[in-house]
Order: sequence, then C-alpha cells, then structure tokens
Amino acid sequence: MATFEAASIKPSTADPGSGSEVTSETGRIIARNVTLKRCVRGAYDVPEAQVFGGPKWVDEDRYDINAKAAGPAGGRELSAMFQSLLAERFHLVLHRETRALPGYALVLGKGGLRAMPSAPGTPWNSTSSRRSIEAEGCNMAGLAQKLSEVLHVPVADMTTVDGKFDFKLEWTPEDLQAKPPSGTAMTEVALGPSIFTALREQLGLRLEARKVPTEVLVIDRAEKASEN
Repeated sequence: MATFEAASIKPSTADPGSGSEVTSETGRIIARNVTLKRCVRGAYDVPEAQVFGGPKWVDEDRYDINAKAAGPAGGRELSAMFQSLLAERFHLVLHRETRALPGYALVLGKGGLRAMPSAPGTPWNSTSSRRSIEAEGCNMAGLAQKLSEVLHVPVADMTTVDGKFDFKLEWTPEDLQAKPPSGTAMTEVALGPSIFTALREQLGLRLEARKVPTEVLVIDRAEKASEN
C-alpha cells in the first residue's frame, strides 16, 4: 500500500475551544487541531458519530498533521495513504460492523420528491453549513450522509428513489429558533423552518425517528503518536 513520502505529527498548540480542520490537495493532507477520531472520520469517510471504541484520549488529545506524498496522489489513493499513516503512527487498529443505532430514516413524503434531476454526467458537488445544504449530482444516499453530519446521528436512505438531483435545502437551526443571538431581532432568525419542516416543504422528504442499521467503525487499539 502506498505511503506518504514525509509526514509530521505534533501535539497541537491551539487554544482550547479553537476550531479544527482537515484539508487535502493533490498529494498532501494538512490537519490542524484534530483529534484521532476526527482523523478517522477524514480517512475513512464516516461521521464521527459512527466511530466507537478506543481510549478516552482519541476524542480529546489534538494534533497538527502535515503529510506529503511523493507524487500527485488524490481521492481514494490519498485516503488509503492517510489510513496507513494512522496505523503506523498511532498503531491504530479498527474493524467494521453493523449496529442498529437511534437515528432517522429518510423517506418520501406523500407528494413525492421535489428536486431537479441532474443533467447526465453531472459530478457530485456539495457544500453545507449549519443552515443549508446545496448539492449537484447528489443521490438520496448522499443527501442522507449530509443530513447525518448536520444532525450528528445516523440517517439511512429509505426513499427507494434512484438517480441524481440538484437542490438547495435551507433551514434555521433549533438553537437559533429557541434563543436568537443577543441583539438580533426574533424575525431575523425565527422565520426559517426547522430542518424537518424544510425537508418536507422544499424537497418532499421526511425524517422518521427509528433505529437504523448503520455501518460503524470500532477502534480496537490506539496509542498516542510521539513527536517526530
């Protein structure tokens, strides 16, 4: 398996409460102020809510990582190299299993899907925030994954809808509806729907609370990385 030509892993010196990020470009991965669990999310493309096990520090200790490949690696190859780096430097061992977890099933509403079919050959491209998801070339499984990241619980696609779609979903987060920021007029934040209402009104979809079969990653072993 291909590995990085050079990789630096150091404990983060960021102030408590600082943000974290993992960015990738051709042949390089840069992670700032990240936990090992956040790295697993990036390397294996699974939400952190679906990563279990390991010692307590995997969700607490933070690192800065800078890894460079010898050539123009990208996509799956870069992810595989990141997985190898975690195994080598953190002695990370994990396995996959399926568990029934509390979450949501994404299902069709009575009126059917309200989304524009993507033009043939449209690649999947999406951006998301606390207030919106905008996507092109996205199938229902991709939307379920995005919703899982927003809600921090598993979301399973049970729409039985095939194909790819373009759409923009906008909502007001529950914490802003309940308590708007100081100095903000209530009408500025409370006019938007909740994510559940937005799904129904804007896309013709519903979220049903239930236990859903979810593939998870279980950390069997992990050791703190030493500075290099």
